Amino acid sequence: MPLLLLADESPEMLGRYLGRARMFVLPDGGEALAECAVTDEGGGVLEIKNLAVAPAHQRRGYGREMVEFIAREFAGKFDTLVAGTGESPLTVPFYERCGFAYSHRLKDFFTENYPEPIVEGGGVLRDMVYFRRELG
Repeated sequence: MPLLLLADESPEMLGRYLGRARMFVLPDGGEALAECAVTDEGGGVLEIKNLAVAPAHQRRGYGREMVEFIAREFAGKFDTLVAGTGESPLTVPFYERCGFAYSHRLKDFFTENYPEPIVEGGGVLRDMVYFRRELG
């Protein structure tokens, strides 16, 4: 749960998707280095709902390793992998480096769905920005 809450601060929001998500963990002994939860959104679309790396292990490629594992695991089963994130200098470049391209945005998603402002990378998150990657 601590890793899930790193990526999504709201237990209520986690409750909206965890029941239908498949969860993957990158273990190291008894410790989880990273986790990724994905959901089938229909129409050949798989969505990364939650992706986090333990703070002590960040910036070592584990997040990208999780994305590449998901892409390999679901290639041929889904057409497209999508990820929604805040418009932050911490996450947008990460998804772009992982081969995702901008798709669309949901205006005011964070301000309308979270009780408290979410500050990341020096700014308050407002819109959910979606990226997509084809899973040929």
